[in-house]
Amino acid sequence: NLIENFTSGFIFAQLSAKQGIKKYGKEAEIQLLAEFKQLMEYKTFHGRKASDLTYEQKKKAANMINLIEEKVNRGHTDENPVLKGRSVFNGRVQRGLYTKEETASPTVSQDAFFLTSIIDAIEERDVAITDVKGAYLNAKMKGEVLMKITGKEVDLFCLLDPSLEEFVAIENGKRVLYVQLDKALYGCVQSALLWYELYSSTLQDMGFELNPCDMCVANAIIEGKQCTICWYVDDNKISHVNSKVVDDVIEKIEKKFGKMSQTRGEDHDFLGMNITFKHKKVKVGMKKHILKAINTFSEDITRDAATPATSYLFKTREVDKLDEKKAENFHSVVASLLFISRRCRLDIQIAVAFLCTRVSEPDLDDWNKLRRVLQYLRGTIDLTLTIGADDITEMKSWVDVSYGIHDDCKSHTGGVMSWGWGVLLTKCQKQKLNTKSSTEGEIVGVSDFLPNVIWARMFLEAQGFEIKKNILYQDNQSSIKIEKNGKKSSGQKTKHMDNRYFWIKDRLETEGIDVEYCPTELMIADFFTKPLQGALFRKFRDIVLGYKHISTLNEDDEDSSSQERVGKGVSGETVKRSDDGPSVVSYAEAVKGKQYVIE
Repeated sequence: NLIENFTSGFIFAQLSAKQGIKKYGKEAEIQLLAEFKQLMEYKTFHGRKASDLTYEQKKKAANMINLIEEKVNRGHTDENPVLKGRSVFNGRVQRGLYTKEETASPTVSQDAFFLTSIIDAIEERDVAITDVKGAYLNAKMKGEVLMKITGKEVDLFCLLDPSLEEFVAIENGKRVLYVQLDKALYGCVQSALLWYELYSSTLQDMGFELNPCDMCVANAIIEGKQCTICWYVDDNKISHVNSKVVDDVIEKIEKKFGKMSQTRGEDHDFLGMNITFKHKKVKVGMKKHILKAINTFSEDITRDAATPATSYLFKTREVDKLDEKKAENFHSVVASLLFISRRCRLDIQIAVAFLCTRVSEPDLDDWNKLRRVLQYLRGTIDLTLTIGADDITEMKSWVDVSYGIHDDCKSHTGGVMSWGWGVLLTKCQKQKLNTKSSTEGEIVGVSDFLPNVIWARMFLEAQGFEIKKNILYQDNQSSIKIEKNGKKSSGQKTKHMDNRYFWIKDRLETEGIDVEYCPTELMIADFFTKPLQGALFRKFRDIVLGYKHISTLNEDDEDSSSQERVGKGVSGETVKRSDDGPSVVSYAEAVKGKQYVIE
């Protein structure tokens, strides 16, 4: 949710009504008028006489904000976006008036959406993507919430509903209309929760049960087969092996909320992603958003790069900070790339993870590193993510850690899960504490990633799939022994780690997770711990993005065997592997500035 909120202003560009009309003319006016008509159709508010309101009530009345949204969907371009008028309540006046429990609303998680999509693909279900018209406006507002309408909008609303004229007042020589909300308007802090409660209860009344691990996934057995609905506010994914069942479910929802727009077949758009169901796999692309990110960057990107980051990605130094305008541009583009990297372009996650730590005070080096990511995306603009499962009941996870790779000597955790094609539930994160050894770092990494494994098992079992095999791979023998044996395998260097490794040991036993050794050269999670280069990067990228099956990890690749695995080298130059493996050096040699590799 945080990512969605953070990037919505960029991915779905919003203009004020005045700016929208200036840019798009009559079309923008038509869309705004359509939005106003919809508000009246849903009886969103009723008039209040200004003379009946106290000073405090008027002070708490939020202004209505009218916007033009630009959306770039499949079949549209930046020059020809989908326009939509949007009237919202200025929710700033409500800050602090409600508790989190009174306003927080769930939305389907990306992981749940992808896992259900894999199930849709392997079961060859018919899939429909639908959009509930005026979703929030179906929910009744609780309590007294006042809104103030000013400017030309007052005349338009009075034109649509002449009865509002008697509530118009004059303030500072301008016409003002005070109204009380009867429906949950966008912008009100409680609107999302009110809509969620209404929609989820409606599905439950239709016989659906909510998945307790994701409250925006609902299932029902219809004609002996599972029907699944995932929703993100007003966008739904509805699936069943029988297309007639999907038709019936849509019809029942429409009886309650009105006609919905929908797409059927193989190709769909959902939350900015282009999704294709084909050959029992799911392909996810965001090419238009990548192009938008490149075009938003305030410098022209005219070159391509072989990888999204150089080997010295994590290296920082004292250089000039960006000016305010560039810093704002840096922040916007990184936010966009974060949105993209979490959904389909997993190959840029390591670079974006670092850049996200720099948005508060970016410098010239950070600017160059961002340019490098965009150069890489320019040269790989058509890459997509393909995910699929050989057997949804067999889970495999990989966890790896680059020890002390950051300038503050903290390590970096990488973790992935795969069911055969592509990877999901990825983790690419700087650890929050310093560790004393690579073994300790690996244990911290497993502790951080294991909740993903547990959640995936719980979610799939709630979907009706009992997990038969659950394997976690690591490339550190010492950490494997400690995780399996607890105190029995603990020595002087790890005796202080009771909480973490005893928790891991207990969960491995209760969850039935087998921990197995994976050689470093086959450790796919390594892709998310450091900026790999050359053929090794390309080999892992093809597996991560689903161009090759996960089993190809075991194939010999002479081209990639000698490629770099970057450690925290001072020079940041390429470290080559010899035939005997990487050269391991002492700490004393490292601080003298020599290149080294940490496994």
